[in-house]
Amino acid sequence: MRPRQTLLLGLLLLLPVLAFLFLFSFGKNRYALPTYLPDRVDSTQVGGKWRRDTVFHQIAPFQLAASTGRQVSSQELGQGLYIAQFYADDEASARVARQLLRVQEKFRKEQRVRLVTFVLSADAANPAALTRLAEQYGTIAGKWFFLTGAPDTLRRLTHQEFRLTADPKRLPGAVYTANIPAGRLLLVDNQRRVRGIYDGTDGREIDRLLTEVTVQLYDYEHPH
Repeated sequence: MRPRQTLLLGLLLLLPVLAFLFLFSFGKNRYALPTYLPDRVDSTQVGGKWRRDTVFHQIAPFQLAASTGRQVSSQELGQGLYIAQFYADDEASARVARQLLRVQEKFRKEQRVRLVTFVLSADAANPAALTRLAEQYGTIAGKWFFLTGAPDTLRRLTHQEFRLTADPKRLPGAVYTANIPAGRLLLVDNQRRVRGIYDGTDGREIDRLLTEVTVQLYDYEHPH
């Protein structure tokens, strides 16, 4: 092969490598989490043209009793993000709570990440029972909260705010009639919007949750 042809071939082989190194060094790959629970579509006029924007639901402020006996507000939970579980005193809820131990351990030192288990069983009205439940899953104080409240408050949170569906079948031990999707987890950002929905009984879904929490934290640090 002639020297000129050899040089040309070498350059052709080198170009993809140089392109990869350039993109790796300077390119930015961003993945934005979706937003769930749309409320309505608003039309606004920008530069003489109409633009349609979806307005997404924001979880209304709430205050509930914790296993420690004090009242915990949504403002305290929502300084970064939190993962919400609805605990109905059944095996599916117990499986999800055990999976949440992975999340707690992963973000143990990350102050912006909190876990919230809304306890719906009738026994939760007893502070001692709520404390035993929190201790059963090894919750870290200030990181993972087991919360409960009046039936009307829990019903509003479940149906109106988190929009879990109603069902005529009563869950065992529940304080009201509801169909809590088995193992449902929700990721709520610092604007009180739902940014992720996961099946907490599935280990692969927990892996996805861990990844998407990291993505959301990155977005906080690197806003668009």
